[in-house]
Amino acid sequence: QVQLVESGGGLVQPGGSLRLSCAFSGLTLDDGGIGWFRQAPGKEREGVSCISTNDGNTYYTAPVKGRFTTSKDSAKNMVYLQMSGLKPEDTAVYYCATDCERRGRFGSWGQGTQVTVSS
Repeated sequence: QVQLVESGGGLVQPGGSLRLSCAFSGLTLDDGGIGWFRQAPGKEREGVSCISTNDGNTYYTAPVKGRFTTSKDSAKNMVYLQMSGLKPEDTAVYYCATDCERRGRFGSWGQGTQVTVSS
């Protein structure tokens, strides 16, 4: 029973920071790495980051490189997404998901948490 629950979203001013959390349970190595994805209204869901269990590396997509940092605390069964230098275009529902190496296509997803960047 894989389960993921996101939290930490909210309203932030441009240039501000926010930390999202993903509590996970029931995972094995077969479930792959945990990544973050986001979806803005009227747009397709896009990848944000991936902590790969395959090669041990962490990956980011171009729009967030240098601004977002993801990390995993295995002892607490938590994955975090630390966001800084937030821009209005970062506004979206943020999801964590397993199997991020394959874009989460065969993984499990959380319910999402809303991040709104606005002045």
